[in-house]
Amino acid sequence: MTTKQLLEEIKAITSTNIEVIRKRFIFLNEDQKSWKPNKNTWSINEIFAHLNEFVRFYHPTFTQAISSTKHTDPIELYLPSPLGKSAWKSMKLGNAKNIKRKFKSARSYNPAIDKSLIKGEDVANFELAQKELLEIFETAKNVNLRKVKVPVSISKIIRFRLGDALLFVTYHNERHLQQALNVVNHPLFPRKK
Repeated sequence: MTTKQLLEEIKAITSTNIEVIRKRFIFLNEDQKSWKPNKNTWSINEIFAHLNEFVRFYHPTFTQAISSTKHTDPIELYLPSPLGKSAWKSMKLGNAKNIKRKFKSARSYNPAIDKSLIKGEDVANFELAQKELLEIFETAKNVNLRKVKVPVSISKIIRFRLGDALLFVTYHNERHLQQALNVVNHPLFPRKK
């Protein structure tokens, strides 16, 4: 894929995320946001709290890597690393917008375990974070997405190419928004009174 195609894809997904948040989640009441289909699934609040915890790690990491790099020579062709490609492909939704594989979230990113991750304005905060991510993409087009490296949230030792990390975070966001849509579309989801 080209760098341009990569950036266009993640911008399109992120713009769609913003629209979905505005149409489906921003106006939910607290009962709706805390409802769970069963004890093994996350509520809307928990899903967005998890996403916001990723924001707290990745957005400053991306911004710092882009602003401090000496690799300010964008490349036309983007080649993912094998590890990076494996990571973002595992997050990517299937063709039918289905979640192909389930993963256990690290304890520090799991709001079902750590209730303090839920801040109260999680949906609105994530919408703002998606707008911020679009700005990060804009600055990323001015650097070499292959040579700039960033640590991953679960290990400071493992580093992804910036392009792989941007794809990973974007697909992760899209995946969890689909999870939230599955909650809202559940037949027993509480309707507004």
